[in-house]
Amino acid sequence: MLINRLPDIPASELTEKSVFTARRRFMRLAAGGVVTMATADLHAAERLAASLRSPFSSDEALTPYRDVTGYNNFVEFGAGKADPAQSAQALRTHPWSVTIDGLVHKPRTLALEDILKLAPIEERIYRLRCVEGWSMVVPWLGYPLASLLKQVEPLGSAKFVEFTTAVQADVMPGVQRRLLDFPYKEGLRLDEAMHPLALVGLGLYGEVLPKQDGAPVRIVVPWKYGFKSAKSIVRIRFTDMAPRTTWNAMQPSEYGFYSNVNPTVDHPRWSQARERRLGEFTKRPTLMFNGYGDQVGQLYAGMDLRKNF
Repeated sequence: MLINRLPDIPASELTEKSVFTARRRFMRLAAGGVVTMATADLHAAERLAASLRSPFSSDEALTPYRDVTGYNNFVEFGAGKADPAQSAQALRTHPWSVTIDGLVHKPRTLALEDILKLAPIEERIYRLRCVEGWSMVVPWLGYPLASLLKQVEPLGSAKFVEFTTAVQADVMPGVQRRLLDFPYKEGLRLDEAMHPLALVGLGLYGEVLPKQDGAPVRIVVPWKYGFKSAKSIVRIRFTDMAPRTTWNAMQPSEYGFYSNVNPTVDHPRWSQARERRLGEFTKRPTLMFNGYGDQVGQLYAGMDLRKNF
């Protein structure tokens, strides 16, 4: 169930105390110019610290910051869950830009600084469910993906959106080892991408987005399995046909194009009926659409969700 977050709840009651304290100290230092950092990072920190709380937020307990930033899927930086926290620190995030093109009236290339200014930044506490069976609850910072996509005025013929992630082969062990067919690509149907729950992710836990979590800009689609939420994106392309996405192209029997969280459709090698929240020992039932069925269920009315998995 999604509920409105009361505006007078102090952030210190919603996060681990150590993380909250570190965030406040970071902001004081940044504001005073003590911290030496890239201009875009400073601007991002200032905007994220002033972010609004969104009504699209879960009331569940947050997953500890150390787990959110220390247990990741980011194959460019290694196949192990702990690999990205170490390897991704070499990712170059400045300068950064995202090209938005394809079936649009006004193709654009936006610098990170421009992306940060497009819409008010909100805090959205979203559940994230990964296909391997683990889940987390993350206080994301960002704004609706629709706000970014509308900048280019999609053509009436545009039906899908493709996301392409960065390739920096010299600092990405997974690219060097050719663990996948890079660049990593993901895609959504246009109405999915325009849905109010779909988020441009710019930070988490009140901080700029850590590199292992997809810095400096990523997508967050909370009703789908985590691999659909493309990280470190550099291009968004509008198309009239479903784009070829990385995991679906590599193993179509295991990773469908839609990849909506569905406890009744098992992965060929394991059940999806239950999940383990990071930081917990017991498993819990997996919720249809990751618990966001009231918000997104109408997108799939009349579809066979076992065939279109």
